Amino acid sequence: IKNTGRGSVNLRGYTLTDQQGNRYRFPDFRLEGRSAVKVHTGQGRDTRHDLYQDRNRQVWNDRDTATLRDTRGNVVDTESWGRRGHQHRG
Repeated sequence: IKNTGRGSVNLRGYTLTDQQGNRYRFPDFRLEGRSAVKVHTGQGRDTRHDLYQDRNRQVWNDRDTATLRDTRGNVVDTESWGRRGHQHRG
C-alpha cells in the first residue's frame, strides 16, 4: 500500500480483500505521506514498513485482485494481476 500524498493517513478500520473474500482489517496504523507498507499474508512482527495478516496459509493467487476499502466501505484502490497482465485502478 503506497501513500502518494504528503499527509499521513491512519488506516485503522480499512480493509484489504481478495477475489475469494479473504479480508484483512488494518490495525491502528499511520501510513506517513509518500511512504509505503507491505502487507504480508503470513506471520511476523508489524513494523512501519511491514504488516502481517498472521494467516497460516497463502491468500493471494497467481490471478487475483486486491481491493483496498476505507472505513465506510468505499473502494480506495484496486490492483489486479494474472492472465490479462497487471492492472491498476486507483
